[in-house]
Amino acid sequence: MQISRLKLKHQILLIFLFSVIIFTIMEFYSYYSFSNLTQNRAANYGSKIIEQTSQKINSVLNDIKVSTNIAVDNKKVQEFTIVDDDYKRSFDIGTYVIELMEYMRSFNSYVNGIVINDNYGRRVHSNGNNDIFYSNQYEAFIRTYKYNLDAVKKGQFTSLLKDEKTGSEYFFYIAPIIEAIGGVQFSEKTGYCSIMVNTEKLKELVENTELTPNSTLYILNSQNEVIVSNNANFRGILYEDILPVDRSRLTNGVKTTINNEEVIVQEKDLEQADGWRIVSIIPVQELTTDMHAIKNISIIAGIGIIVSMLILGYFFLNNLTRPVMGLIADMKKIGKRDVGFRVKVRSTNEVGVLAYDINSMIDKMEEMTSNIFHTQARLYESELSKKQAEFSALQSQINPHFLYNTLNCISSIGLEYGSKEIALITSSMSKIFRYSIKKDELVMISEEIQCIQAYLKIISIRYENKFDMEIDVDDKIMGMKTPKMILQPIVENSVYHGLESMDAGGKLRVSGHVDENGDVCFHIWDSGKGIGKDELDKMKAKLNMAFPERVENSFVGNSIGISNINNRIQLLFGEGYGVGIESEIGYGTTVIVKIPSM
Repeated sequence: MQISRLKLKHQILLIFLFSVIIFTIMEFYSYYSFSNLTQNRAANYGSKIIEQTSQKINSVLNDIKVSTNIAVDNKKVQEFTIVDDDYKRSFDIGTYVIELMEYMRSFNSYVNGIVINDNYGRRVHSNGNNDIFYSNQYEAFIRTYKYNLDAVKKGQFTSLLKDEKTGSEYFFYIAPIIEAIGGVQFSEKTGYCSIMVNTEKLKELVENTELTPNSTLYILNSQNEVIVSNNANFRGILYEDILPVDRSRLTNGVKTTINNEEVIVQEKDLEQADGWRIVSIIPVQELTTDMHAIKNISIIAGIGIIVSMLILGYFFLNNLTRPVMGLIADMKKIGKRDVGFRVKVRSTNEVGVLAYDINSMIDKMEEMTSNIFHTQARLYESELSKKQAEFSALQSQINPHFLYNTLNCISSIGLEYGSKEIALITSSMSKIFRYSIKKDELVMISEEIQCIQAYLKIISIRYENKFDMEIDVDDKIMGMKTPKMILQPIVENSVYHGLESMDAGGKLRVSGHVDENGDVCFHIWDSGKGIGKDELDKMKAKLNMAFPERVENSFVGNSIGISNINNRIQLLFGEGYGVGIESEIGYGTTVIVKIPSM
C-alpha cells in the first residue's frame, strides 16, 4: 500500500512514529560516539589555537626577514661593504648605516641587535645592552652560516646559541649582502647582515596564547631545539615521547599518553622559517570535563522529547487535520474558478489565518488584474520620456561660449579684411568641431595638439598676432594616447581669462613631456594678469574635493572648466592623475595636466 494514498491523519501519525524511532536511534548513537566527538572537539580547539599562534609567529618572522632584506638591499649598506676609504666608511657611510640599524631596532621590538660585516671582518653594529656580538663564541657560531651563504644565496634562521657567561639563549636571522650598485664585485657577496631575535618578546607572545591551564606550546627549529615555550619543564618529555611520532599524523592531531595523562598533540609548520614548526600539547580532560554533564543532560532531554512528541502528536492530529481538510475542499472550488466564492474561516489558529489570507489574496489579485494594463501603459510612457530626456541632454553638449566667440570673430574679420581670414578661421573651426565629435574617448596626443594648433590660428587672427603663442611637445609622446579635448578648454581659459585684457606682449606656451615617473605631463602657461590668492585657493579646494562632491560642483555653470577635465582624468586613471594650477598676480598662470603613458 502506498503511503501517499493514506489519509492525512494517518500520514501524520506515521511521520510522528517514524520521527520517534529515528530520534531514539540517534540518541543511542550519540551516547556511544561521544568519546570520539570530545576528542575531535579537543583537536579542533588545538588546531584553532596553533593556527592563530602560527599566524602571529609567521608575521613576526616575516617582519624580521623584510627588515633584513631592506637593509641588505640598501645602496649605502652595500657601499659600506666594498668602499676602501676608511674615512668615508667611518664618518659618512657608517653613520648612515648605524642610523638605519637603530631605526630597524626601534621600529621592530622583536629585533634585539644587528651586525653588518664585510668579507674582510670589518663591521658596524647596533646591539643595545647586549655584548654577545663581541664574543669569540658568537664568531665561531656564526662562521658556519656566514660561509654557507655563498651556496644558498638567501637568508636563514640559525639554531640556538647559548651564552656561556650568562646562560641566555639566542638565535639569529642571517642574510647575505649582494653587491648591486654596479661595482667590480657586482652580483657577488660582499658581506652579511645578522639580526638577533628577541626571544623574550617571542616567549611573551607564546605565553599570551589562550590555552587551557595545563596546556603546553612549543616553537621548534629545524634541529628540534625548543626556541620558546610556555612550560620549560616539559622539554625532556617532548624529546622522548613526542618527536618519534609520525609528523604526518601530528598535523591532524594525535591522541597519546604522557605522564599517565591523555593529551592531544598537534604540529604545524611555520611558513617563514624552513623546518621550523609549532607543537601543542593539550590535556583531553581539560577540554571534556564540561561535556560529561552535557551528555547526561542530553540523555534525559532525549527521553523527555520522545514522550512529549507522543503527547503532542495526539493533540496535533485532532486540532489540525479537521480545519486542513475543510480548507482543502474550499480550495478545490476556487481551483474550478467559482467566481465570488471565498474560503470559510473555521478556526482562529494558523489555519484560520491562512484562510483569511487566501481570501485577501484573491481580492488583491482581482484588483491587480484590473490595474495591470494601466500600469504597463504608464511604464512605457515613463521609459519613453526618459530616453527622450537623455537624447536632449546629449544634443545640448556644445560649448556655447566658444561657439559664440568664434562666430563673432568670423563676423568681425569678414567685415574688416575679407574672405581669406574667414576661410582660414572656418577651416580651423571645422577641424576643431570634427575632432570634438569623435566617438573615441581616447585619441592620439598628436590629434589633441592639432586641435590646439587650429584653435591658436583662430586666436592669432582674432587678436591680430598681438600674443606670442608657442607649442613645444616632445615628439616621442605624439603617438601616445590621451583623453579627448582636455587641453583645448584650458588653452581657451588662458586666452580669455589671462591674455585678453593685455594690450600686447602676452605669451602663451603649451609644452608636453614624460616626467621622471614615466607619466605624461602637459604645462599650459600664460603671462596674463594671474589669479588672486583667495580665488586660487578656492579653485584648488574644488579640485581636491571628494569625488562625489567634486562631480556635483563641476556641473555648476555652462562651461566645460578645469574641474570637469580633472574629473574625467581621475575617473579614467585614478586619483594619482588630474589637473593642478599655480598662479600669482602679475606673473601669469600655469596649468599642469598629468596622465599615464599609454
